[in-house]
Amino acid sequence: MVSKVLVANRGEIACRILRACSEAGLESVAIYAENDATSLFVELADESVMLHGDTIAETYLDQNQILMIAGETGADAIHPGFGFLSERADFARAVTAAGIQWVGPSANAIEKMGDKMTARITMRDAGVPVIPGEEIESTDEEEALIAIQQASTRVGYPLLLKASSGGGGKGMRAVEHPEELLDAARSARREALAAFGDGRVYLERLLTGSKHVEIQVLADRHGRTIHLGERECSVQRRHQKVFEEAPCATMTEEIRAAMGKAAVAAAMAVNYEGAGTVEFLLAPNGEFFFLEMNTRIQVEHPVTELVTGVDIVREQLRIAAGEPMSCGELNIRGHAIEVRLYAEDASNNFLPAIGPLAVFIPPEGPGIRLDTGVRQGDEVTPNYDPMLAKLIVWAPSREEALQRMRRSLEEFVVLGTTTNLRFLRELCDVPDVIEGTTDTTMIDRLWPDGWSPSVPVHIEDAAFMAAAVGESAGLHRLRSTPSSRSDDPSGPTSPFATLNRRYP
Repeated sequence: MVSKVLVANRGEIACRILRACSEAGLESVAIYAENDATSLFVELADESVMLHGDTIAETYLDQNQILMIAGETGADAIHPGFGFLSERADFARAVTAAGIQWVGPSANAIEKMGDKMTARITMRDAGVPVIPGEEIESTDEEEALIAIQQASTRVGYPLLLKASSGGGGKGMRAVEHPEELLDAARSARREALAAFGDGRVYLERLLTGSKHVEIQVLADRHGRTIHLGERECSVQRRHQKVFEEAPCATMTEEIRAAMGKAAVAAAMAVNYEGAGTVEFLLAPNGEFFFLEMNTRIQVEHPVTELVTGVDIVREQLRIAAGEPMSCGELNIRGHAIEVRLYAEDASNNFLPAIGPLAVFIPPEGPGIRLDTGVRQGDEVTPNYDPMLAKLIVWAPSREEALQRMRRSLEEFVVLGTTTNLRFLRELCDVPDVIEGTTDTTMIDRLWPDGWSPSVPVHIEDAAFMAAAVGESAGLHRLRSTPSSRSDDPSGPTSPFATLNRRYP
Protein backbone atom coordinates (compact mmCIF):
# COMPACT_ATOMS: atom_id res chain seq x y z
CA MET A 1 0.00 0.00 0.00
CA VAL A 2 1.04 3.58 -0.65
CA SER A 3 -0.31 6.35 1.59
CA LYS A 4 2.35 9.08 1.63
CA VAL A 5 4.48 10.12 -1.35
CA LEU A 6 7.71 12.11 -1.19
CA VAL A 7 8.28 14.03 -4.43
CA ALA A 8 12.02 14.07 -5.13
CA ASN A 9 11.85 17.00 -7.55
CA ARG A 10 10.90 20.64 -7.87
CA GLY A 11 9.11 23.12 -10.11
CA GLU A 12 6.47 22.22 -12.65
CA ILE A 13 6.74 18.43 -12.44
CA ALA A 14 6.64 18.52 -8.64
CA CYS A 15 3.40 20.53 -8.85
CA ARG A 16 1.97 18.01 -11.32
CA ILE A 17 2.77 15.04 -9.06
CA LEU A 18 1.57 16.75 -5.87
CA ARG A 19 -1.78 17.52 -7.45
CA ALA A 20 -2.11 13.91 -8.59
CA CYS A 21 -1.37 12.75 -5.03
CA SER A 22 -4.07 15.05 -3.68
CA GLU A 23 -6.61 13.73 -6.18
CA ALA A 24 -5.66 10.15 -5.30
CA GLY A 25 -6.19 10.84 -1.59
CA LEU A 26 -2.50 10.40 -0.79
CA GLU A 27 -0.49 12.54 1.61
CA SER A 28 2.51 14.29 0.09
CA VAL A 29 5.94 15.55 1.10
CA ALA A 30 7.91 18.17 -0.82
CA ILE A 31 11.63 18.63 -0.43
CA TYR A 32 13.14 21.97 -1.37
CA ALA A 33 16.40 23.87 -1.49
CA GLU A 34 16.56 27.14 0.41
CA ASN A 35 16.31 29.16 -2.81
CA ASP A 36 13.02 27.37 -3.55
CA ALA A 37 11.44 28.20 -0.18
CA THR A 38 8.72 30.41 -1.67
CA SER A 39 8.03 28.23 -4.72
CA LEU A 40 4.54 27.05 -5.62
CA PHE A 41 5.32 23.35 -5.24
CA VAL A 42 6.32 23.87 -1.59
CA GLU A 43 2.88 25.29 -0.85
CA LEU A 44 1.02 22.51 -2.65
CA ALA A 45 2.49 19.72 -0.48
CA ASP A 46 0.92 18.55 2.76
CA GLU A 47 4.36 18.68 4.31
CA SER A 48 7.57 20.40 3.17
CA VAL A 49 11.14 19.83 4.35
CA MET A 50 14.09 22.04 3.47
CA LEU A 51 17.22 20.36 2.14
CA HIS A 52 20.58 21.32 3.61
CA GLY A 53 23.17 22.53 1.11
CA ASP A 54 23.75 25.20 -1.49
CA THR A 55 24.29 23.36 -4.77
CA ILE A 56 22.07 20.97 -6.71
CA ALA A 57 24.49 18.15 -5.80
CA GLU A 58 24.06 19.00 -2.11
CA THR A 59 20.25 19.23 -2.33
CA TYR A 60 18.13 17.63 -5.04
CA LEU A 61 20.84 15.07 -5.91
CA ASP A 62 21.72 14.14 -2.32
CA GLN A 63 20.34 10.61 -2.13
CA ASN A 64 21.16 10.03 1.53
CA GLN A 65 19.51 13.26 2.64
CA ILE A 66 16.37 12.51 0.64
CA LEU A 67 16.11 8.99 2.05
CA MET A 68 16.60 10.35 5.56
CA ILE A 69 13.73 12.82 5.04
CA ALA A 70 11.53 10.05 3.68
CA GLY A 71 12.17 8.05 6.84
CA GLU A 72 11.58 11.00 9.16
CA THR A 73 8.31 11.97 7.49
CA GLY A 74 6.99 8.42 7.15
CA ALA A 75 6.81 8.55 3.36
CA ASP A 76 6.25 5.06 1.97
CA ALA A 77 6.82 6.00 -1.68
CA ILE A 78 9.15 8.29 -3.65
CA HIS A 79 8.24 9.77 -7.03
CA PRO A 80 11.33 11.15 -8.83
CA GLY A 81 9.56 13.06 -11.64
CA PHE A 82 11.91 13.72 -14.55
CA GLY A 83 15.52 14.88 -14.48
CA PHE A 84 17.56 14.89 -11.26
CA LEU A 85 17.49 11.31 -9.84
CA SER A 86 14.69 9.93 -12.02
CA GLU A 87 16.93 7.66 -14.12
CA ARG A 88 19.53 6.83 -11.50
CA ALA A 89 19.47 3.08 -10.98
CA ASP A 90 21.52 3.39 -7.79
CA PHE A 91 18.88 5.67 -6.26
CA ALA A 92 16.03 3.37 -7.28
CA ARG A 93 17.93 0.48 -5.69
CA ALA A 94 18.60 2.48 -2.50
CA VAL A 95 14.93 3.48 -2.20
CA THR A 96 13.79 -0.12 -2.53
CA ALA A 97 16.44 -1.32 -0.06
CA ALA A 98 15.10 1.20 2.46
CA GLY A 99 11.67 -0.43 2.26
CA ILE A 100 10.17 2.48 0.33
CA GLN A 101 8.17 2.06 -2.88
CA TRP A 102 9.93 3.48 -5.95
CA VAL A 103 7.42 5.04 -8.35
CA GLY A 104 9.04 3.79 -11.51
CA PRO A 105 10.68 0.78 -13.12
CA SER A 106 13.22 -1.48 -11.45
CA ALA A 107 16.85 -0.48 -11.12
CA ASN A 108 17.69 -3.29 -13.53
CA ALA A 109 15.37 -1.87 -16.22
CA ILE A 110 16.81 1.63 -15.71
CA GLU A 111 20.35 0.29 -16.11
CA LYS A 112 19.56 -1.69 -19.25
CA MET A 113 17.82 1.21 -20.97
CA GLY A 114 20.06 3.95 -19.51
CA ASP A 115 23.13 2.65 -21.28
CA LYS A 116 22.36 3.29 -24.94
CA MET A 117 24.64 0.55 -26.27
CA THR A 118 23.16 -2.04 -23.91
CA ALA A 119 19.69 -0.85 -24.91
CA ARG A 120 20.50 -1.31 -28.62
CA ILE A 121 21.65 -4.86 -28.02
CA THR A 122 18.63 -5.66 -25.84
CA MET A 123 16.24 -4.26 -28.44
CA ARG A 124 17.90 -6.14 -31.26
CA ASP A 125 17.51 -9.36 -29.29
CA ALA A 126 13.83 -8.54 -28.68
CA GLY A 127 13.17 -8.07 -32.40
CA VAL A 128 12.78 -4.29 -32.20
CA PRO A 129 14.33 -2.56 -35.26
CA VAL A 130 17.39 -0.46 -34.40
CA ILE A 131 19.22 2.12 -36.52
CA PRO A 132 22.11 0.53 -38.46
CA GLY A 133 25.27 1.12 -36.45
CA GLU A 134 27.93 -0.41 -34.25
CA GLU A 135 28.68 -0.39 -30.52
CA ILE A 136 32.19 0.54 -29.37
CA GLU A 137 32.79 -0.88 -25.89
CA SER A 138 36.43 0.10 -25.34
CA THR A 139 37.13 2.77 -22.70
CA ASP A 140 40.72 3.30 -23.87
CA GLU A 141 40.77 6.34 -26.14
CA GLU A 142 43.26 5.11 -28.74
CA GLU A 143 41.61 1.69 -28.99
CA ALA A 144 38.19 3.33 -29.23
CA LEU A 145 39.31 5.73 -31.98
CA ILE A 146 40.71 2.88 -34.05
CA ALA A 147 37.49 0.88 -33.58
CA ILE A 148 35.37 3.93 -34.48
CA GLN A 149 37.38 4.49 -37.65
CA GLN A 150 36.99 0.85 -38.68
CA ALA A 151 33.28 0.80 -37.87
CA SER A 152 32.65 3.99 -39.86
CA THR A 153 33.55 2.22 -43.11
CA ARG A 154 30.86 -0.37 -42.41
CA VAL A 155 28.20 2.05 -41.14
CA GLY A 156 28.74 4.61 -43.91
CA TYR A 157 28.36 8.38 -44.09
CA PRO A 158 26.74 10.57 -42.94
CA LEU A 159 26.84 9.08 -39.46
CA LEU A 160 26.14 10.07 -35.90
CA LEU A 161 28.41 9.60 -32.88
CA LYS A 162 26.38 9.20 -29.68
CA ALA A 163 27.36 8.91 -26.03
CA SER A 164 26.43 5.56 -24.54
CA SER A 165 25.35 7.19 -21.27
CA GLY A 166 24.12 10.32 -23.01
CA GLY A 167 21.03 12.40 -23.29
CA GLY A 168 20.00 15.91 -24.26
CA GLY A 169 22.40 16.01 -27.20
CA LYS A 170 25.53 15.85 -25.03
CA GLY A 171 28.28 13.68 -26.50
CA MET A 172 26.57 13.69 -29.89
CA ARG A 173 28.25 14.69 -33.15
CA ALA A 174 27.09 14.44 -36.76
CA VAL A 175 29.88 13.49 -39.19
CA GLU A 176 29.46 14.10 -42.91
CA HIS A 177 32.92 13.13 -44.19
CA PRO A 178 35.67 10.68 -43.12
CA GLU A 179 38.25 13.42 -42.54
CA GLU A 180 35.99 14.90 -39.81
CA LEU A 181 35.60 11.64 -37.91
CA LEU A 182 38.53 11.55 -35.47
CA ASP A 183 38.18 15.15 -34.29
CA ALA A 184 34.44 14.65 -33.82
CA ALA A 185 35.03 11.39 -31.94
CA ARG A 186 37.54 13.00 -29.56
CA SER A 187 35.19 15.91 -28.96
CA ALA A 188 32.19 13.66 -28.34
CA ARG A 189 34.15 11.48 -25.93
CA ARG A 190 35.41 14.49 -23.95
CA GLU A 191 31.92 15.94 -23.65
CA ALA A 192 30.41 12.59 -22.68
CA LEU A 193 33.06 11.99 -20.04
CA ALA A 194 32.53 15.45 -18.54
CA ALA A 195 28.73 15.15 -18.55
CA PHE A 196 28.21 11.52 -17.59
CA GLY A 197 31.53 10.19 -16.32
CA ASP A 198 31.49 7.75 -19.25
CA GLY A 199 33.37 8.60 -22.45
CA ARG A 200 32.13 5.69 -24.56
CA VAL A 201 30.45 6.58 -27.83
CA TYR A 202 28.90 4.45 -30.56
CA LEU A 203 28.02 4.96 -34.23
CA GLU A 204 24.68 5.11 -36.00
CA ARG A 205 23.75 5.88 -39.57
CA LEU A 206 22.49 9.47 -39.74
CA LEU A 207 18.95 9.26 -41.05
CA THR A 208 17.86 12.55 -42.63
CA GLY A 209 14.31 13.73 -43.17
CA SER A 210 12.99 11.51 -40.37
CA LYS A 211 10.40 12.25 -37.73
CA HIS A 212 10.95 11.76 -34.00
CA VAL A 213 7.97 9.71 -32.83
CA GLU A 214 7.62 8.20 -29.38
CA ILE A 215 5.22 5.70 -27.87
CA GLN A 216 3.90 6.02 -24.31
CA VAL A 217 3.81 2.65 -22.51
CA LEU A 218 2.36 1.53 -19.18
CA ALA A 219 3.03 -1.77 -17.42
CA ASP A 220 1.68 -3.07 -14.11
CA ARG A 221 2.50 -6.01 -11.83
CA HIS A 222 -0.47 -7.99 -13.07
CA GLY A 223 1.10 -8.96 -16.38
CA ARG A 224 -0.39 -6.15 -18.45
CA THR A 225 1.74 -3.95 -20.74
CA ILE A 226 0.00 -1.52 -23.08
CA HIS A 227 0.74 1.54 -25.19
CA LEU A 228 -1.19 4.82 -25.30
CA GLY A 229 -0.41 5.80 -28.87
CA GLU A 230 2.25 8.12 -30.17
CA ARG A 231 3.56 11.65 -29.77
CA GLU A 232 5.50 13.47 -32.46
CA CYS A 233 8.44 15.51 -31.17
CA SER A 234 10.28 16.30 -34.40
CA VAL A 235 10.55 20.05 -33.86
CA GLN A 236 13.79 20.22 -31.90
CA ARG A 237 16.58 22.68 -31.23
CA ARG A 238 19.97 21.19 -30.33
CA HIS A 239 18.23 17.85 -29.76
CA GLN A 240 15.88 19.51 -27.23
CA LYS A 241 12.16 19.23 -27.98
CA VAL A 242 10.29 22.49 -28.59
CA PHE A 243 6.88 21.57 -30.05
CA GLU A 244 5.14 18.26 -29.39
CA GLU A 245 1.83 16.85 -30.52
CA ALA A 246 -0.39 13.80 -30.38
CA PRO A 247 -1.20 12.02 -32.55
CA CYS A 248 1.46 12.28 -35.28
CA ALA A 249 -0.01 14.10 -38.28
CA THR A 250 1.22 11.53 -40.81
CA MET A 251 0.68 8.37 -38.76
CA THR A 252 -1.27 5.51 -40.33
CA GLU A 253 -3.15 2.85 -38.39
CA GLU A 254 -0.75 0.21 -39.73
CA ILE A 255 2.39 2.05 -38.60
CA ARG A 256 0.81 2.90 -35.23
CA ALA A 257 0.00 -0.76 -34.63
CA ALA A 258 3.50 -1.91 -35.63
CA MET A 259 5.28 0.80 -33.64
CA GLY A 260 3.05 0.22 -30.63
CA LYS A 261 3.77 -3.51 -30.77
CA ALA A 262 7.52 -2.80 -30.92
CA ALA A 263 7.28 -0.44 -27.93
CA VAL A 264 5.42 -3.02 -25.86
CA ALA A 265 8.04 -5.64 -26.82
CA ALA A 266 10.78 -3.22 -25.73
CA ALA A 267 9.16 -2.74 -22.32
CA MET A 268 8.55 -6.44 -21.81
CA ALA A 269 12.17 -7.25 -22.73
CA VAL A 270 13.33 -5.52 -19.53
CA ASN A 271 10.35 -6.53 -17.34
CA TYR A 272 9.23 -2.91 -17.25
CA GLU A 273 6.90 -1.51 -14.61
CA GLY A 274 5.19 1.89 -14.56
CA ALA A 275 5.18 4.61 -17.21
CA GLY A 276 7.88 4.80 -19.86
CA THR A 277 8.48 6.14 -23.34
CA VAL A 278 10.03 4.31 -26.28
CA GLU A 279 11.44 6.70 -28.87
CA PHE A 280 11.71 5.95 -32.59
CA LEU A 281 12.85 7.62 -35.78
CA LEU A 282 10.17 7.35 -38.47
CA ALA A 283 11.58 7.50 -42.01
CA PRO A 284 9.60 8.99 -44.93
CA ASN A 285 9.09 5.48 -46.37
CA GLY A 286 7.33 4.30 -43.19
CA GLU A 287 10.27 2.40 -41.72
CA PHE A 288 10.95 3.10 -38.05
CA PHE A 289 13.93 2.45 -35.79
CA PHE A 290 14.44 2.37 -32.03
CA LEU A 291 16.26 5.40 -30.59
CA GLU A 292 16.07 4.96 -26.81
CA MET A 293 13.73 4.36 -23.90
CA ASN A 294 13.11 6.96 -21.22
CA THR A 295 12.42 5.16 -17.96
CA ARG A 296 10.40 7.98 -16.35
CA ILE A 297 7.53 10.37 -16.94
CA GLN A 298 8.15 12.59 -19.97
CA VAL A 299 7.93 16.39 -20.14
CA GLU A 300 5.43 16.03 -23.00
CA HIS A 301 3.12 13.50 -21.32
CA PRO A 302 0.17 15.98 -21.22
CA VAL A 303 -0.55 15.70 -24.96
CA THR A 304 -1.08 11.95 -24.54
CA GLU A 305 -3.30 12.56 -21.52
CA LEU A 306 -5.48 14.98 -23.46
CA VAL A 307 -6.09 12.70 -26.46
CA THR A 308 -6.55 9.47 -24.46
CA GLY A 309 -8.21 10.69 -21.27
CA VAL A 310 -5.63 8.77 -19.19
CA ASP A 311 -4.01 10.47 -16.19
CA ILE A 312 -0.52 9.01 -16.57
CA VAL A 313 0.81 10.24 -13.22
CA ARG A 314 -2.24 8.81 -11.46
CA GLU A 315 -1.57 5.50 -13.20
CA GLN A 316 2.04 5.62 -11.98
CA LEU A 317 0.82 5.94 -8.40
CA ARG A 318 -1.74 3.18 -8.89
CA ILE A 319 0.85 0.80 -10.34
CA ALA A 320 3.36 1.61 -7.57
CA ALA A 321 0.71 0.66 -5.02
CA GLY A 322 0.39 -2.76 -6.66
CA GLU A 323 -2.98 -2.05 -8.24
CA PRO A 324 -3.83 -2.94 -11.83
CA MET A 325 -3.83 0.00 -14.24
CA SER A 326 -7.26 1.42 -15.02
CA CYS A 327 -6.76 2.00 -18.76
CA GLY A 328 -9.00 0.29 -21.26
CA GLU A 329 -8.72 0.10 -25.04
CA LEU A 330 -6.70 2.77 -26.83
CA ASN A 331 -9.06 5.53 -27.94
CA ILE A 332 -7.46 8.62 -29.47
CA ARG A 333 -9.77 11.61 -29.54
CA GLY A 334 -8.95 14.91 -31.21
CA HIS A 335 -5.52 16.51 -31.32
CA ALA A 336 -3.24 18.04 -28.67
CA ILE A 337 -0.19 20.31 -29.01
CA GLU A 338 2.36 21.35 -26.40
CA VAL A 339 4.99 24.08 -26.48
CA ARG A 340 7.61 24.81 -23.86
CA LEU A 341 7.81 28.36 -22.55
CA TYR A 342 11.39 29.22 -21.60
CA ALA A 343 13.02 32.22 -19.99
CA GLU A 344 15.49 32.65 -22.84
CA ASP A 345 16.42 35.05 -25.60
CA ALA A 346 15.52 33.22 -28.79
CA SER A 347 17.03 35.99 -30.91
CA ASN A 348 20.38 35.70 -29.10
CA ASN A 349 21.16 32.03 -29.65
CA PHE A 350 18.50 31.04 -27.09
CA LEU A 351 20.62 32.15 -24.15
CA PRO A 352 18.88 31.70 -20.76
CA ALA A 353 17.40 34.84 -19.23
CA ILE A 354 16.81 35.91 -15.65
CA GLY A 355 14.61 38.49 -13.96
CA PRO A 356 11.31 38.93 -12.17
CA LEU A 357 8.03 37.58 -13.48
CA ALA A 358 6.53 41.02 -12.98
CA VAL A 359 3.57 39.98 -15.13
CA PHE A 360 2.65 36.35 -15.75
CA ILE A 361 -0.85 35.97 -17.15
CA PRO A 362 -1.58 32.69 -18.96
CA PRO A 363 -4.29 32.41 -21.60
CA GLU A 364 -7.70 31.05 -20.69
CA GLY A 365 -10.55 29.31 -22.47
CA PRO A 366 -11.75 25.85 -23.49
CA GLY A 367 -9.14 23.26 -24.40
CA ILE A 368 -6.23 25.07 -22.73
CA ARG A 369 -3.98 23.53 -20.07
CA LEU A 370 -0.97 25.08 -18.39
CA ASP A 371 1.53 22.98 -16.44
CA THR A 372 3.81 25.31 -14.51
CA GLY A 373 5.64 25.77 -11.24
CA VAL A 374 5.78 29.57 -11.32
CA ARG A 375 3.38 32.46 -10.84
CA GLN A 376 3.38 36.21 -11.10
CA GLY A 377 5.91 37.76 -8.72
CA ASP A 378 8.38 34.87 -8.80
CA GLU A 379 12.00 35.43 -9.75
CA VAL A 380 13.71 33.60 -12.61
CA THR A 381 17.24 32.73 -11.48
CA PRO A 382 20.16 30.93 -13.13
CA ASN A 383 19.98 28.13 -10.54
CA TYR A 384 17.73 25.77 -12.51
CA ASP A 385 16.45 24.90 -15.97
CA PRO A 386 14.82 28.01 -17.52
CA MET A 387 11.56 26.28 -18.49
CA LEU A 388 8.71 28.35 -17.04
CA ALA A 389 5.71 26.40 -18.22
CA LYS A 390 4.22 23.99 -20.70
CA LEU A 391 1.28 25.34 -22.66
CA ILE A 392 -0.94 22.55 -23.97
CA VAL A 393 -4.07 22.84 -26.09
CA TRP A 394 -6.66 20.31 -27.26
CA ALA A 395 -9.20 20.57 -30.09
CA PRO A 396 -11.23 18.13 -32.20
CA SER A 397 -8.85 18.47 -35.18
CA ARG A 398 -5.19 19.33 -35.74
CA GLU A 399 -6.08 22.49 -37.65
CA GLU A 400 -8.27 23.69 -34.78
CA ALA A 401 -5.62 22.79 -32.21
CA LEU A 402 -2.99 24.78 -34.10
CA GLN A 403 -5.28 27.79 -34.29
CA ARG A 404 -6.05 27.47 -30.57
CA MET A 405 -2.32 27.41 -29.86
CA ARG A 406 -1.83 30.58 -31.93
CA ARG A 407 -4.56 32.36 -30.01
CA SER A 408 -3.22 31.14 -26.66
CA LEU A 409 0.32 32.34 -27.41
CA GLU A 410 -1.01 35.72 -28.48
CA GLU A 411 -2.86 36.09 -25.16
CA PHE A 412 -0.01 34.86 -22.96
CA VAL A 413 1.53 37.89 -21.21
CA VAL A 414 4.96 37.57 -19.57
CA LEU A 415 6.88 40.70 -18.63
CA GLY A 416 9.98 41.25 -16.54
CA THR A 417 12.16 38.64 -18.19
CA THR A 418 12.81 37.62 -21.78
CA THR A 419 10.94 34.55 -23.06
CA ASN A 420 10.60 32.55 -26.28
CA LEU A 421 6.89 33.41 -26.69
CA ARG A 422 7.39 35.21 -30.01
CA PHE A 423 9.51 32.38 -31.37
CA LEU A 424 6.81 29.85 -30.44
CA ARG A 425 4.11 31.98 -32.06
CA GLU A 426 6.11 32.29 -35.27
CA LEU A 427 6.73 28.54 -35.23
CA CYS A 428 2.97 27.95 -35.56
CA ASP A 429 3.00 29.63 -38.98
CA VAL A 430 5.87 27.65 -40.47
CA PRO A 431 4.52 25.76 -43.54
CA ASP A 432 6.03 22.43 -42.43
CA VAL A 433 4.30 22.78 -39.05
CA ILE A 434 0.98 23.67 -40.68
CA GLU A 435 1.21 20.74 -43.09
CA GLY A 436 2.54 18.26 -40.50
CA THR A 437 5.67 17.56 -42.57
CA THR A 438 8.17 18.47 -39.85
CA ASP A 439 11.37 16.53 -39.30
CA THR A 440 14.21 16.69 -36.79
CA THR A 441 16.28 19.12 -38.90
CA MET A 442 13.56 21.69 -39.54
CA ILE A 443 14.67 24.43 -37.12
CA ASP A 444 18.31 24.16 -38.20
CA ARG A 445 17.28 24.35 -41.85
CA LEU A 446 14.98 27.33 -41.38
CA TRP A 447 17.30 29.33 -39.14
CA PRO A 448 20.88 28.12 -39.73
CA ASP A 449 22.29 31.36 -38.31
CA GLY A 450 19.85 31.53 -35.42
CA TRP A 451 16.29 32.79 -35.15
CA SER A 452 15.44 36.46 -35.45
CA PRO A 453 11.92 37.91 -35.12
CA SER A 454 10.08 38.62 -38.33
CA VAL A 455 8.80 41.85 -36.73
CA PRO A 456 11.64 44.07 -35.41
CA VAL A 457 11.72 45.18 -31.79
CA HIS A 458 11.22 48.93 -31.31
CA ILE A 459 13.24 50.84 -28.74
CA GLU A 460 10.16 52.49 -27.28
CA ASP A 461 8.78 49.05 -26.33
CA ALA A 462 10.81 49.27 -23.14
CA ALA A 463 8.64 52.19 -22.06
CA PHE A 464 5.44 50.37 -22.96
CA MET A 465 6.55 47.28 -21.05
CA ALA A 466 7.45 49.38 -18.02
CA ALA A 467 3.99 50.93 -18.14
CA ALA A 468 2.44 47.48 -18.52
CA VAL A 469 4.27 46.26 -15.42
CA GLY A 470 2.84 49.19 -13.48
CA GLU A 471 -0.61 48.38 -14.83
CA SER A 472 -0.38 44.66 -14.01
CA ALA A 473 -1.57 44.90 -10.40
CA GLY A 474 -5.10 45.66 -11.53
CA LEU A 475 -5.03 43.78 -14.82
CA HIS A 476 -7.40 40.96 -13.93
CA ARG A 477 -9.98 43.46 -12.63
CA LEU A 478 -9.59 45.65 -15.70
CA ARG A 479 -9.90 42.74 -18.11
CA SER A 480 -13.21 41.79 -16.55
CA THR A 481 -14.79 45.18 -17.30
CA PRO A 482 -16.75 45.87 -20.51
CA SER A 483 -14.68 47.07 -23.46
CA SER A 484 -16.64 50.33 -23.56
CA ARG A 485 -15.06 51.41 -20.26
CA SER A 486 -12.26 53.93 -20.61
CA ASP A 487 -9.99 51.87 -18.31
CA ASP A 488 -10.31 48.69 -20.36
CA PRO A 489 -6.76 47.24 -20.93
CA SER A 490 -7.55 46.54 -24.58
CA GLY A 491 -8.44 50.19 -25.12
CA PRO A 492 -6.38 52.51 -27.33
CA THR A 493 -4.27 53.96 -24.50
CA SER A 494 -3.30 50.66 -22.90
CA PRO A 495 0.39 49.64 -23.10
CA PHE A 496 -0.79 46.03 -23.59
CA ALA A 497 -2.91 47.10 -26.56
CA THR A 498 0.03 48.94 -28.09
CA LEU A 499 2.27 45.89 -27.77
CA ASN A 500 -0.41 43.55 -29.15
CA ARG A 501 -0.97 45.75 -32.19
CA ARG A 502 2.74 45.86 -32.89
CA TYR A 503 3.36 42.13 -32.33
CA PRO A 504 0.13 40.33 -33.24
